[in-house]
Amino acid sequence: RDLGLRDLELSDHEWLIVDQLRNVLKILKDATMFSSRSTPNLPTVIPGMDLIDEKLTLYSNNADYQPSIRAAVGLAKKTLDRYYQLTDHSEVYHISMVLHPCHKLAYFKNVGWEDDWIQTA
Repeated sequence: RDLGLRDLELSDHEWLIVDQLRNVLKILKDATMFSSRSTPNLPTVIPGMDLIDEKLTLYSNNADYQPSIRAAVGLAKKTLDRYYQLTDHSEVYHISMVLHPCHKLAYFKNVGWEDDWIQTA
C-alpha cells in the first residue's frame, strides 16, 4: 500500500549535503569520543582544538563542498575560535602542555605560534 512517503525521499543533491555534513561532523565526533575517555587530560585540549581548526579550515576552503556546508563550517570555526581564546585566560592549559614530556615548548613552535606567545606560555 502507498503511505505517501515518496514525497519525503531525499534527492541526490540532498544526499550529497548529508554526505558532506557527515564528513564535517566526523572530526567533532572523534574529538568528543577522545575527550570522553575515562582519563582525559589538559595537554590534549589545545592540540585537539588545533586539529579541529585545521580540518574545518580545509572543509571551508574546499570548493567541492556545498555553500551551505561551507557557511556552517565557517560558523563552527568562529565558535571554536571563541573557545580557543578562552584558553588564553587560563594558564593551566599552557602550563600543562609545557610540563607534558611529549609537548614542552616544541609543540607551540611546530604549529607556528609567535615567539612572544610562546614566551607567555
